[in-house]
Amino acid sequence: MMAPPGSLLWFARHELRLAWRDWLAMMTGGRRVRLFGFLFGGLAIYALLHFIAAAIIAPAAANGIAADKPTLVMVTGIGLLFFSVMLSQALESITRVYYSRSDLDLILSSPASTRSLFAVRTGAVALSTALLSALLASPIINMLAFFAGYHWLWAYLVLPACSALAVAIAMALTMGLFRLVGPKRTRLIAQILAAIVGAGFVIGIQAVAILSFNSYSRFALFSSPDLLAALPSPDHWLWLPARAVLGDAVSAVPVIAAFLGALALAMLFFSPSYGRLAVAAASVGQSTRHRTRTGTYFTGRSQAQVLRHKEWRLLQRDPWLLSQTLMQMLYLLPPALLLWVNYGEGAGAFIVIVPVLVMASGQLAGGLAWLALSGEDAYDLVATAPIPAQSILRAKIEAVLVVVAAVLAPLLALLALNSWTMALATGLCAILSAASATAIQVWFRIPMRRAMFRRRQVASRAATISEAFASITWAGTGALLSVGSWVAGLTAIIALVVLGISRSLSPHRS
Repeated sequence: MMAPPGSLLWFARHELRLAWRDWLAMMTGGRRVRLFGFLFGGLAIYALLHFIAAAIIAPAAANGIAADKPTLVMVTGIGLLFFSVMLSQALESITRVYYSRSDLDLILSSPASTRSLFAVRTGAVALSTALLSALLASPIINMLAFFAGYHWLWAYLVLPACSALAVAIAMALTMGLFRLVGPKRTRLIAQILAAIVGAGFVIGIQAVAILSFNSYSRFALFSSPDLLAALPSPDHWLWLPARAVLGDAVSAVPVIAAFLGALALAMLFFSPSYGRLAVAAASVGQSTRHRTRTGTYFTGRSQAQVLRHKEWRLLQRDPWLLSQTLMQMLYLLPPALLLWVNYGEGAGAFIVIVPVLVMASGQLAGGLAWLALSGEDAYDLVATAPIPAQSILRAKIEAVLVVVAAVLAPLLALLALNSWTMALATGLCAILSAASATAIQVWFRIPMRRAMFRRRQVASRAATISEAFASITWAGTGALLSVGSWVAGLTAIIALVVLGISRSLSPHRS
């Protein structure tokens, strides 16, 4: 029996069909044979994560894992790490529910209920958030269930409830932003908040660990005797979610019911205003404002300077890209703090920072290079300009590398004050990592819209894998080079081999 058009079930089937088509297109890139490669590679990585989790959990499980305060603190801390990721993803996805157009104009102009549409789309956000979180946490949960008991499988019921709570909080934050700053600024602020929330908890824990224990490990805080002494007893209500994960049904039932109830109340409270706010969001960017025209704007600027300025301006004003690049830059704050705290204590305290900076440089350069090279919305206009193609390519690469250098320079300066040799090794390998990621994006560039930035990892499997391996090998080279190990030469050769293979597989040999 077919559901009547406009009903809740009809919208659910419609969204499910769109999500399936979107996922299939993202995974295959128009070629179904890619799906088999994705499944094979994904299963291999998934098995590797289980192996790593087993190596970590098996020794602890051999001694027994009791539901005492240290265990509750560790479970709660790890759970908050996952919840921060959930909230970040939910905040970005809920914002897109209001601002993403697609078929929204057609549905809003129909007699269908916007409440049903809002309920289905927010439910889809909660489901996708729960599935991603469960996928990330499943190696840990599965190995805990295998080594420490099947009661750990209760975590698979707690995770969807936590995602429901994250979506409810994201909805409240988005509605608050609409009321406080209006639809024009909500999208930008929401993306900034998503980046800060996604990285903020991890960075905050690492900052406390650095300041209190002089350690880069976030788990040093969870096992601190001072923290354990300051927290309430194990029978306190604060530990209800942790006890639910440990398999305590008496704790799990109220936790799951409360979190799901929060989502239901949020949907009931915010759904009446969805149509009005979606229309207001659609009007953003359509209003015409008087702009002061200056006839001397291009005076004194070369073609390369104009192109570089264009790339910087696009990076600066695109709100959807802000959360993607801002999060990568936020993760550089703990290394900067560690440099500041350990200033003058010798180079040995900073060895952990070298690979972090090198990998961050490669990842940031890869993302910005994709935006400049493949995510060119004015591709036809730039391609037909009376400028040599090599000049356009050079200007785009320069724009990317200047941004990476500007982000990295202050950290390298702090490192140089402690050890100029380590700073030199880090800077050299960071430049090589950024250049490698940029070169890979040059070789595999395919014109796409900037809105497809979140899917760039699946545009070319070879480019994604090559970029990851290049960043890892250059990070290893930097760490080894900073301590004077001859093995750095071997890892550098491996990085060059990765680049050579990448270029041989690329469709662009220029």
